[in-house]
Order: sequence, then structure tokens, then C-alpha cells
Amino acid sequence: MRLVCELLLKLGPPVALTLKFAHRNELELPDMLILALDTSTQAGSLAVLRDTRVVGEVSTWVDETYSSRMFRHLEFLLHELHIELAQVDLYAVAAGPGSFTGLRVGLTAVKGWAEVYRKPIAAVSALEAVAAQVQAQEPLLVPVIDARRGQVYAGLYERREQGLARRGEEVVMTPAEFLERLGSQAGAAGLAFVSPTPEVLSTHLAASVFRGRPVEAVSTVLAPVIGRLGHARAQRGELLDALTLDANYVRRSDAELLWKGP
Repeated sequence: MRLVCELLLKLGPPVALTLKFAHRNELELPDMLILALDTSTQAGSLAVLRDTRVVGEVSTWVDETYSSRMFRHLEFLLHELHIELAQVDLYAVAAGPGSFTGLRVGLTAVKGWAEVYRKPIAAVSALEAVAAQVQAQEPLLVPVIDARRGQVYAGLYERREQGLARRGEEVVMTPAEFLERLGSQAGAAGLAFVSPTPEVLSTHLAASVFRGRPVEAVSTVLAPVIGRLGHARAQRGELLDALTLDANYVRRSDAELLWKGP
């Protein structure tokens, strides 16, 4: 009990906290060591993987952007696994869409580490990480994330032999607008909807051509999935460096929306 209390005090006051660690022997395997980050949403997470095996994970959900507590969680995770940032072979990070502040902090941190330690980066869409968790077998996947302000981030992904491939641009709009656009572009057949917060979409499906379709609920903890997708990108040679890494904000920032110009 004392150890649990000390960990909670060190990590901060989360509403929900998940800590997962693999058996210590797995850390001795000579595989690619991956640090994966998701700072795009309130449900932020960190994970360390050996290739596609998760050996450590920290995830929380509180009413603040995850970037505000990411560094103390990272310190704890690396300490528990007895590894250092210099040992990491690949940084896998959610590049958007998501919170502007969260994305900027996460991407800036990864840029700095990649520059200092001269290691590559795998940029992964948060929507792809949602789609990659689906159990449905339809050929087209529609991942949706709550963008707040009555809007959703959404995209369309297609199953291919090498993995998921995005069809068109990821968007931010109201659920009704997105469903109308999706129906006109992709039709109503062969689609599977998937979301970590299915309630943001399910009530709108009844008033669309997708009436009666379910929304598969998946985990809000994206870092382990981002790590596995990053590993796949590394195998295909689809990596970036600190200079080429960029965010996919989708929605303009509040500063841009409020700026009137001269």
C-alpha cells in the first residue's frame, strides 16, 4: 500500500491511472527499443516496446492536456525499466490530429531527443492508432475521435496487405457534417466505425444513411498501438528526423481563429 501511495504522489492526481510492466527478462532481448508517446488527447499515454512487445506503459485520464504531466510520467517509466533515453532506437509519436498544446509539447520533446541522440522518428496519426485496434472485418475503417466543441476528428482507412492506408484527408467537423460527406464519397457499404468515445458519433448515425450501424469501442490508450505502428514504419523505411517531423493539426488554432489582421 505504501508503494502505491508513493507512486500516485509522484505521478500526480489522475482520475484514472494504469501502470503495466512486462517481466524484467524481456528487457534483455536485443530488439529495437521504441519509446511511444501520445499527447494528442486528455487520455495521454507513454509506452516502451521491444519491437512490438510492450514492456512498460503509463496512461492516465484527467481534466487537463496530457503534456502537462508527460515528463514526470516519462521519468518514472524509464526509472522502473532501468533504461535511459540514449538507449532508445526509435521514437514513435502521435502527430495529430488533436490538442494544439498537447501535440506541440509532445512533438517538440521528440524533436529534441531525436536531435540530441541522433535517432529516427515515426510519426503516426492518432486516427490510424484508433483504426488499428478494430476487430471488425470490413475493408474500410472509419476512426473517430472527440474534438470537443461539438466536433469530431475523423478519417477513412482502407485495409491493404502492408497495413492500413488512409483514403483522403483527415478532417474536423460536426458528426452530422462528416457522416453526410462520408455517405456521398464512400457509400454506406463495407464500412466499420471505430472510436475510443463512441457516444460522440452513435446518436448521429440514426439520422444518416448509416442508420443502425454500431460504433466499435476501442481503448483510449494509444501509445502501445503507436509504438507498433512505428515499428512497422521502421521496417518499411518510412521514418523522419527532427527537421522533417511536423504536426497534423487539422483544425486552426484559437490564435489563428481570433486574429483579425491589420
